[in-house]
Amino acid sequence: MEENPKRTRQPNGRSSIYLGKDGKWHGRVTVGIRDDGKPDRRHVERKTRAEVTKAVKDLEQQREAKTLRAPGRPWTVAMWLTHWIENIAPLGVNENTMVGYEVAVRKHLIPGLGAHKLDRLKPEHIERLYAAMQAGGSKAATAHQVHRTFRTALNEAVRRGYLGRNPVQLAKAPRVREEEVEPYTVDEVKRLLAKAGERRNSARWAVALALGLRQGEVLGLKWTDVDLDAGVLVVRRSRRRPRYAHGCDVSDPCGRKAGYCRQKQRTNPETADTKSRAGRRAVGLPSQLVDLLRVHQTQQEAERAVAGYNWHGEGWVFPDQTGRVPSHRTDWAEWKELLRDATVRDGRLHDARHTAATVLLILGVSERAVMGLMGWSTTAMAARYQHMVDAVRSSIAKQVDGLIWTPDEDGGDDGAAGVLVPAK
Repeated sequence: MEENPKRTRQPNGRSSIYLGKDGKWHGRVTVGIRDDGKPDRRHVERKTRAEVTKAVKDLEQQREAKTLRAPGRPWTVAMWLTHWIENIAPLGVNENTMVGYEVAVRKHLIPGLGAHKLDRLKPEHIERLYAAMQAGGSKAATAHQVHRTFRTALNEAVRRGYLGRNPVQLAKAPRVREEEVEPYTVDEVKRLLAKAGERRNSARWAVALALGLRQGEVLGLKWTDVDLDAGVLVVRRSRRRPRYAHGCDVSDPCGRKAGYCRQKQRTNPETADTKSRAGRRAVGLPSQLVDLLRVHQTQQEAERAVAGYNWHGEGWVFPDQTGRVPSHRTDWAEWKELLRDATVRDGRLHDARHTAATVLLILGVSERAVMGLMGWSTTAMAARYQHMVDAVRSSIAKQVDGLIWTPDEDGGDDGAAGVLVPAK
């Protein structure tokens, strides 16, 4: 590096330091090549020679460590997050994940940190945002979700060279207390199944409690996904919660939220492929559940005949009385009614899924097999409570069958096909 205060021509690529006519010390460092092929030569200026020498050395160290931001106008946090959420994130994640990203970015990150220069953001700035969120009433889990979203967004900025180092990696995220999963007991499952047998679409709840399918996966099932002769159903899709945009005239807006606009228009598809390769899976059916689904299919055909031209023949396994798939809210309300009717403690619909996973683990089913049945992609999920060959699926189905169902002692000869008798 040139130490002479007079400015002299240096070999290509070498840093230089000189005293300018303005009385300040200047340094220039070549750090790479710009998109147009010209050298990317950075300039720093300081009041003293010692200060500019340090600044030049810092640039050289960043160049060697490959932590320099890309050339061009510096990004603000708001600019980068807006670009990321609109142009980059949608390319790699599903719609549900994007909903969470949108909330974190629009509601918390941009209002709280958007004015900062991206390359000058410090971990302390981020930690103060988390503290302010919690002081304002947000739960630690919400702040933690914001932390994960921000980390993902800035990792992409680092990867593209707009940021040398991700400050979110250094920031301390709020500690989240993991809630204990309390599955329903075998006795509670039996009571739920008994009461479900008195309701329409009773097989819907047997599928939830015995197989652990997610709500969207159950509502997204079609008869083409179910092979009752082979005793297998295939999870291929999930029903999405609707998202809406205003359909009213922009010159005369209704003044309501999009979901309450009388001319609202749905902006997302009704169903989407399951979120991961592990989620797309074949599931073995216990024999009693096969019988119950056969009865359900017969009852559905009767409803179809009654509905006549009003029936919407879309092939759903668990539709309403006109063949349309029910909303998530309606399905949730029916679950709550079932809990009350069965005098079983209140719980989330997702608790039925936890129950199914716990039953499998109690039975000693291998972790890999449980992962395949539940549609988990990591062992971490199995720790909280791949594909399987047909023999393993059948074995699991038989074990579940024997634990929560026992065949009618008369062998089903009374003509009531698929009758469920609680295990003694």
